[in-house]
Amino acid sequence: MAVSSEDDFHYSSNSTYRTASSSLRADQEALLEKLLDHPSPGLQRPKDRFSGTYIIFFSLGIGGLLPWNFFVTAKEYWIFKLHNCSIPATREKPEDSDILNYFESYLAVASTVPSVLCLMANFLLVNRVPIHVRVLASLVVMLAIFVVMTVLVKVDTSSWTHGFFAVIIICMVILSGASTIFNSSVLGMTGSFPMRNSQALISGGGMGGTISAVASLVDLAASSDVTDSALAFFLTADVFLSLCIGLYLLLPRLEYARYYMKPVWPAHVFSDEEQPPQDCPNAPLVAPRSSDSPTPPLRPILKKTASLGFCVIYLFFITSLVFPAISANIESLNKGSGSLWTTKFFVPLTTFLLYNFADLCGRQITAWIQVPGPRSQVLPGLALLRTCLVPLLVLCNYQPRVHLQTVVFQSDIYPVVFTSLLGLSNGYLSTLPLIYGPKIVPRELAEATGVVMSFYLYLGLVLGSAFSTLLVHLI
Repeated sequence: MAVSSEDDFHYSSNSTYRTASSSLRADQEALLEKLLDHPSPGLQRPKDRFSGTYIIFFSLGIGGLLPWNFFVTAKEYWIFKLHNCSIPATREKPEDSDILNYFESYLAVASTVPSVLCLMANFLLVNRVPIHVRVLASLVVMLAIFVVMTVLVKVDTSSWTHGFFAVIIICMVILSGASTIFNSSVLGMTGSFPMRNSQALISGGGMGGTISAVASLVDLAASSDVTDSALAFFLTADVFLSLCIGLYLLLPRLEYARYYMKPVWPAHVFSDEEQPPQDCPNAPLVAPRSSDSPTPPLRPILKKTASLGFCVIYLFFITSLVFPAISANIESLNKGSGSLWTTKFFVPLTTFLLYNFADLCGRQITAWIQVPGPRSQVLPGLALLRTCLVPLLVLCNYQPRVHLQTVVFQSDIYPVVFTSLLGLSNGYLSTLPLIYGPKIVPRELAEATGVVMSFYLYLGLVLGSAFSTLLVHLI
């Protein structure tokens, strides 16, 4: 394979490009112009006026996760609707009890399986279906799902709870698939932009989680009707998804965005028998692939992103191993006092809001600090170091405890500190490899690499969620 080694790449805060040698300087300069992060002296790069593109990507990051978070946050509403609505059932049928007891498990399966399948499909569609079609179609599908959910809020479903349950699961399957295609496509698209735009998208996702946690707290404190809360959640999602559609349509109208959205040919990696032409001064190091094989080459992407992929997988594995399965069951040591802080608000504040806010702060820090770099061995080391957070959280006041009776940390301040570290380290350390990934490959492979990086993320979440069940039983 005639592919340059990783040592031939130069990394900066906004781009990754190969350094030029005396024999290939003309070819390298042609590639630099394709990458567009560092244009040739005669090519003027426009400025992001009023940070318009940054704000749009930040908003798209919120829109990619906020609706899904609202769907999951409305847990009490789903239980209410499945529990024969306004009149609590006195004699539940066995199948009704099964639906209520394992509702979260059903939602988890309905969310995870289509996400993985849609990631694979999206990789195959990278060079077959234009990105604007995939992004707009996924946003419209998500909006349609939430419009249906909004209409059903005030509909009496007590006579068809099993049918309503089927509607919920079908909607979750479609929503998860569309959300996955949207998030992975936009992440891939930002690979063609300077790195700050990828960071904006990922930070927007953190803001989506924080808004959801705040909304849940407000609902817990002020609302007395679960249907009113769900209606507020779903209407907010409707409005924000409509806003995202408008913002995405606005994006190509910005000169700065148009500059980086210039189309490139699908990448083709030369084999040993098929060497790149050396006599053409403008021949790129990665040539256009013929139209009969539009699937991006997976092996070079996996090879280039192996170290970063490990970091993403392990970081999200540790996070989903303890959050929320462990952290959401850590109770206040003063719960017996009966105060609202130690009973009603302790978990929502110290677990969900604190974690999401710390995660958002970690993601936002990467806008100014990007250390360690993509080739550093410190990054995998820091990812592995987060393993120590697992026993620290387990040894807090997790309840109920069956096998491990010892509670080492006899103060409520400890879970606050540990959850803050969990969120902050997850936000910072996971954002770095996600924004580095599309930058260490040629621009032609940036979008496909974004999809692969999303697959690493989902793989870590799936593995962590699976092992969290085992960890809970060990405690």
